[in-house]
Amino acid sequence: MLERLLAVLKARFGSAPSLAEEPNGVGVLADMADRRVMRRYLDRPVDPALVETLCAVALSAPSKSDLQQADIIIVRDKDQRDKLEALLPDNPWVKAAPVFLVFCANNRRHRLLYAWRGQPFVNDHLDPFFNASVDAGIVMGTFVAAADRVGLGTCPISAIRNRAEEVSGILELPDHVLPVAALGMGWPSFAGVMSPRLGLDVTVHHDRYDESGLREKIAAYDARREAVQPYKSQRLTEKFGQSDSYGWSEDKVRQYSVPERAGFGKFVRGKKFNLD
Repeated sequence: MLERLLAVLKARFGSAPSLAEEPNGVGVLADMADRRVMRRYLDRPVDPALVETLCAVALSAPSKSDLQQADIIIVRDKDQRDKLEALLPDNPWVKAAPVFLVFCANNRRHRLLYAWRGQPFVNDHLDPFFNASVDAGIVMGTFVAAADRVGLGTCPISAIRNRAEEVSGILELPDHVLPVAALGMGWPSFAGVMSPRLGLDVTVHHDRYDESGLREKIAAYDARREAVQPYKSQRLTEKFGQSDSYGWSEDKVRQYSVPERAGFGKFVRGKKFNLD
């Protein structure tokens, strides 16, 4: 089992830690390291009770100061799904997912505790928005891990924030509640593909942040990823032309050369969050 874990980590990152002793739960660690995003599903329903069980497991995750500022909306109503899917025309796999969920940051409940007691909410600044959003992200990550354990496949959908105002209206989200991301889920129709990640020497630091050799390390990652998972097409060739070498860094530069979600801050402020 240790050999499998190290092999999976090497395939993912290009190298693996020099772990000599097999830790408890090594099989689970190997499965987690080998996880794949899933956008193609079997035509097989997922038991609603299992979905709610996964929600309960996810909501058992750590929460900042026990404030519990994350909510999950399970979207089963066809009309509701149709409205949300219409907002995501560039994400055709959303329609294919048997289960569709939206993970929300909820700072409303916390504020209501003060209102019910006639007390002022003195921490009305950026931190409540940040705390609630991080809580929602932790819950979604835990949900994904739990879904993997029972054999379900998932695909996070951050694109709902492109149309956050419309999503909020469809889901009837009140002030201080906002959508962080959606998630498609179902029984996988194939094994999926592992996406290589940046090397551990880029993203794991010791004692202090270190960018030494970063450009060379990213170039090495580009080459490694292009060798095992080349992009099927190049983005925005009308603007950037056709590149002889097209790795991760070139793709990300092209992807985010187009303004996206410039109005999200306005939406968040409209939800009565103070971002100062």
